[in-house]
Amino acid sequence: MDKSWLLNRSWIHESRLSWKYETGVEYFIEYVIQNANNDMDGKFFCPCVNCCNGSHLELDVITEHLLCDGFLKNYTRWIWHGENIDIPTISIETPTQTFTQEIDMDDQLEEMIRDVGPKSFKRAHMYESLCSDSEKPLYPNCTKFTRLSAILRLFNLKARNGWSDKSFTELLELLKEMLPEGNTLPSRNYKAKKVLCPMGLEYKKIHGCPNDCMLYHGEYEGLHQCPRCGLSRYKKNQDDSNYDVSTKGPPAKVLWYLLIVLRLKRLFANADNEKLMRWHADERKCDG
Repeated sequence: MDKSWLLNRSWIHESRLSWKYETGVEYFIEYVIQNANNDMDGKFFCPCVNCCNGSHLELDVITEHLLCDGFLKNYTRWIWHGENIDIPTISIETPTQTFTQEIDMDDQLEEMIRDVGPKSFKRAHMYESLCSDSEKPLYPNCTKFTRLSAILRLFNLKARNGWSDKSFTELLELLKEMLPEGNTLPSRNYKAKKVLCPMGLEYKKIHGCPNDCMLYHGEYEGLHQCPRCGLSRYKKNQDDSNYDVSTKGPPAKVLWYLLIVLRLKRLFANADNEKLMRWHADERKCDG
């Protein structure tokens, strides 16, 4: 019987109700018993989607979490459960390629900022701050990383590995202590995001009905309750017996609308992207 799906760990992406996934979980538990370091009183890191290898639990609890919540999708190299990080695996090419892309990204950082341009910012000081961070060394006499490039690289890792904001803050605090005195690395996730915020694009928040009947937009923008199902536009406190649907408060549901025109402008600002965007009109051969 072909068990390549078990060895290459593709079962991680199967439905939690499938026999392949259940067999894969059993295989993982056996792997942990045989390979993981057992110095924590029989407890191991839990790779479920909620714990994200951040909790030490017993194997039966880990099994329950994996079957009920699911296995962390990008955790295909089990380095927290005894797999040697130096041993090549099937997925070794992916991190290598990603790292090469990160280096290219750092090399093109000045080009990225130039493409964005000062006109894309509401305030001039935001663009000046971004340019300053792109030139400021991460620590005195550092020639490899600037403040901006270091934060970009760290956020790339955060997004790729699904780190929570809390774990990312803990990492930043540790790195700041490890780096030489006078380093410019932010110590909190919030501060790091503020450095990158100027590069972001605008979005619009539109309130919506909790049952997805409608959006409070256009002619419905001034309404306080849904004309179809009657639910309030705002959240209701459970202990509020005299609740009025017109009582303003936090919205029950919000749609984040990404403005397409601004994104198209950003794409056309780069000469290489502009050529790709116009390929269908300029380069495609019309064969009839």
